[in-house]
Amino acid sequence: MPSPETIAHPFISTHSKPTRAVNQAARCGKREAWLAMSDVLRYVVFTLDEQRYALHLSAVERVVRMVHVTPLPEAHRSVLGVINIQGCIIPVINTRRRFHHPERAIQVGDQLLIARAGGRSVALVADAVLGVIEKPPGEITAANRVLAGMEDVEGIVTLEDGMVLLHDLDNFEHDKTLHIANT
Repeated sequence: MPSPETIAHPFISTHSKPTRAVNQAARCGKREAWLAMSDVLRYVVFTLDEQRYALHLSAVERVVRMVHVTPLPEAHRSVLGVINIQGCIIPVINTRRRFHHPERAIQVGDQLLIARAGGRSVALVADAVLGVIEKPPGEITAANRVLAGMEDVEGIVTLEDGMVLLHDLDNFEHDKTLHIANT
């Protein structure tokens, strides 16, 4: 059973229903508009092995079950390949490599988070997507207060049963190794 801080359905808050304007802001990736309408920050939580990570809800377009990934022969090693989601060709990022987890074969139960990174759609491989957490900004520890140079992690949230590393997808835009074309 999820903790009270975790919302059962990944995109519906059980505490309050988001307004149409909040939903529109989230779909359009307008984080500033999203924050202005809310006194809490919302994150989609996913796992790699036993470690929990999270993305801003406003950056996540959808979560889908794993599908066949078509390899790209000359892609950077962080890119597994591409998938076709409703006619859109989207690069699939190997989050295990990016976060220095041991490699393992993709499994049927894995999930893909389709998200906006640097103005483009990407798919991030996750072992599981757990749901959405809501936290006031004051309960988030900035990553640079813990350790300088953590470029992909923007903050850390402590829950009753452990910590969640908040991933900053905006750094994908500055990642020179991924050279992903705008979609």
